[in-house]
Amino acid sequence: MNALRTAAAAPPTVTRLRLTDPVTGVWLAALAVTLVGWIVVAADGGDFLTLTNVVGILQNCVALGLVAVGQSAVILTGSLDLSVAYLISLGTLVAAETMEGAGVLTAVIAVLALSGAVGLANGLVVTGLKVNAFIATLGAAFILRGWIEDNYAGPAGKVPASFQHLGYDRIGPVPVSLFLLAAVAVAMWLITRRTRLGHHMYATGGDEHAARLSGVRTRRTVITAHVLCSLCVGAAALFLASRLGAGAPWAGTEARYDLESIAAVVLGGTALAGGRGGVAGTLGGVLVLAVLDSVFNQLSVDPFFKNVVRGVVIIAAVALYARRSPGRQA
Repeated sequence: MNALRTAAAAPPTVTRLRLTDPVTGVWLAALAVTLVGWIVVAADGGDFLTLTNVVGILQNCVALGLVAVGQSAVILTGSLDLSVAYLISLGTLVAAETMEGAGVLTAVIAVLALSGAVGLANGLVVTGLKVNAFIATLGAAFILRGWIEDNYAGPAGKVPASFQHLGYDRIGPVPVSLFLLAAVAVAMWLITRRTRLGHHMYATGGDEHAARLSGVRTRRTVITAHVLCSLCVGAAALFLASRLGAGAPWAGTEARYDLESIAAVVLGGTALAGGRGGVAGTLGGVLVLAVLDSVFNQLSVDPFFKNVVRGVVIIAAVALYARRSPGRQA
């Protein structure tokens, strides 16, 4: 009888877990924000769900989405990367200057090689020198900033028209660049969910000491996560270079991709301590932020109020996930 009762009670439990899952929650939140934004903009006399606005939202998701997908990889291991904004800026400059002199393929290889090298350096400092990830990547950010400010006073290089198709072309209402984000996101999802490396990333973020005792090479895992993150940032830099038509020293910092990417990851339900979360939730967080930005722009909201609302949304989401965690573990 007890077994039958347990079996009968199982389906409601499974349903409850699915409804309270952070990934489901953040995508439902994205839908709710879209509906509320549509109503508010319509009440103000505007039209929110126009083709132009929808395309703009999707294009705004690409750069932030690429960075956030990479950021989710390092956060899953319990690490962090604050150098992404300056790496994007440097990446656009390297891409544009290299394309102007040596062609598109060479530029793509150069940007990805630079990004991978920065990620490798970050990972080695964090794991080899035992420097806290916040400090290590912040230091890397200052180094990149110093290089940019010492060598560039403004935009540099020129992106050929053939490469700018990535930033502007569409297939119907869908920007071509969205397929780049989808490809990177799917690849990262497969890595984190379907490979041994992915399992090691979750194990390292969940409990590094226990993972090490279980035979996981935690140092290698953290280094690899930082390299993957920086490669995603390199892809974002190439996309922004195609949008801007040149390299820009402010490309990453003006949009605050360092803090914005962490916010998207947190909104998606990934724990900053590591070990819980994933790419699907991160993309939902990116969409929430992009829709909020679009609503604020259409309403001409004061920038200060924008940041207040975004801060409240992030704090509320983290508080909600924290309240749900004990029930899920039980």
